[in-house]
Amino acid sequence: MVMSSQYRGGSDVARYDRTTIWLHWTTVGLIVVLWVIGQTADWVPRGPFRTGLWSVHVVLGFATGFVLLTRIAWRAHFGRVLPPADTGVLYVIATATHYTLYALLGIVVVLGIIDALYRGFNLFGVWSLPQVGTGDAATRHTINEWHELAANLTVLVAFLHAAAALVHQYVWRDQLLERMKP
Repeated sequence: MVMSSQYRGGSDVARYDRTTIWLHWTTVGLIVVLWVIGQTADWVPRGPFRTGLWSVHVVLGFATGFVLLTRIAWRAHFGRVLPPADTGVLYVIATATHYTLYALLGIVVVLGIIDALYRGFNLFGVWSLPQVGTGDAATRHTINEWHELAANLTVLVAFLHAAAALVHQYVWRDQLLERMKP
């Protein structure tokens, strides 16, 4: 294990490397924006603005896939490894939560890509993704429901992950958030 030599403000807490931190917070930002667009875009009347919102959603979904693959590769080969913040059952729960988040993010991205390709989604009214499949409304609806369910589960698990980090920081006062501080 490599310990961080980057300490901030006199803290003796080991920190992740800058790339790991950047990839983490970029993922958080993308999830928030994608989820908000996914929940609200259909409130907008049909037209160019609504098409634009869904186009941004699709483009950011592809970007999330890229960030996720980069994050996995970085973590596996280059990222700084820190000692676990917890032991025993809490360590098992934390590890399971992280792997669940990675799996759910992958599932959401794959289902989103399948959804966009099955529809032959038109980006910004300028360029269409190739349509794979018949575009049948019932199948589109099912794919979209699975995508939405996976996205909502991702947000729920991410919320629990964030709540656990806040408990570490403000109840147990173990400075856990310092590890991911930009």
